[in-house]
Amino acid sequence: MPAATDQQLLAVDFCGVKLKNPFILASAPPTTTGEMIMRAFDAGWGGAIIKTLVPEGEPVLNVSPRLASINHGKSRMSVIENIELTTDRGVRVWLKEIGQMKRRYPDRAVIASIMAAGTAKKDWQELTRRVQDAGADMIECNLGCPHGMPERGMGSVCSQDPEITKHITQWVKDAAMIPVIIKLTPNITDIKLTAKAAQAGGADAISAINTVAGLAGVDLDAVVPLPSVGGHSTYGGCSGPGMKPIALRAVCEIFKSTNCPVSGIGGVSNWRDAAEFILLGATTVQVCTAVMHWGYRIIEDLCDGLANYMETHPFKSIEAMVGQAAQKITMHEALSRDHRVVARINKDICIGCGLCHVACRDSAYQAISWDGKKREPAVDEEKCTGCSLCSHVCPVDECITMAGTAVPLKKH
Repeated sequence: MPAATDQQLLAVDFCGVKLKNPFILASAPPTTTGEMIMRAFDAGWGGAIIKTLVPEGEPVLNVSPRLASINHGKSRMSVIENIELTTDRGVRVWLKEIGQMKRRYPDRAVIASIMAAGTAKKDWQELTRRVQDAGADMIECNLGCPHGMPERGMGSVCSQDPEITKHITQWVKDAAMIPVIIKLTPNITDIKLTAKAAQAGGADAISAINTVAGLAGVDLDAVVPLPSVGGHSTYGGCSGPGMKPIALRAVCEIFKSTNCPVSGIGGVSNWRDAAEFILLGATTVQVCTAVMHWGYRIIEDLCDGLANYMETHPFKSIEAMVGQAAQKITMHEALSRDHRVVARINKDICIGCGLCHVACRDSAYQAISWDGKKREPAVDEEKCTGCSLCSHVCPVDECITMAGTAVPLKKH
């Protein structure tokens, strides 16, 4: 567990709800039961969002298998696709467990995730009243699930339409006495539109992103898309580290276009990812895939790493960090054309692999020559345009850096 000073540093106020730290378990497999969530609280998580509840009588029958992953090199689960549905446990079971969790862990945020059809005002309001009466601290409206539920008028079809997003938010807010979070889909041209609609409907906060619609791949031997369910498959929701760039953009756009606090989701694997989300506008950070990979224990690394970062810079609170990097996002035409850098190669640590030369020769500006006998690259600063490709393909950390130069670029 983090030291007492770290706990004070990491404490955050999210829509009036006090959290011991900004890390929340997303509504997903890691929050399948109340017993699981309570074990997560024992490990140190600041809050958890229960697996999404749907109206009683709505059939939920999962298929198997329902996961497929993309591995990149030695990295497992860089992207994981799921075709899992909402909770298949009854509403009454969850209402009982919400009460149990709050009695046992009064200092942790128990957040109820609910979902109904985009036209079902009565269902949205009934679920709202029931979960708040059970003791939930907050409600997250799941308007983002990209598979299974949209066919029933639920999930992502709701937050792909600003008017439906606004109406659902209003319905829930009319019945709610606790803060309401609206969870948005990234499967839309402009997430700012639905974020603004949620704000217009009275949302207390916005969470983003839900999973990205996709397809993990094909079993080339069986010639079947994955995950294969008896020889067939369907499109699912993709999460994991590969989704982080999409999520960071969405969080930043929501932060800059609304006044709603943001709960950031999408590819958080370590404290550095969490810090990036917060610096781009998130007040809290939700985690799923990393827990599916490593278990609840990662909360210790998340808290320790983030607290150390905050002390080093220094940031005296999470709130002081929120959005600091977002202020530096601008339009492309506003970026400086006078800022010129070139590649510099540290020959003391260069291993002579030649990747920088090949990358520059075949995909950039032919600014890196190659001495085959010495196995040494050399940068022609007059040709180098500072694209930085060489620094990204180099397998040695800090071997190639981008540095300022007074050498003018050779005009072609």
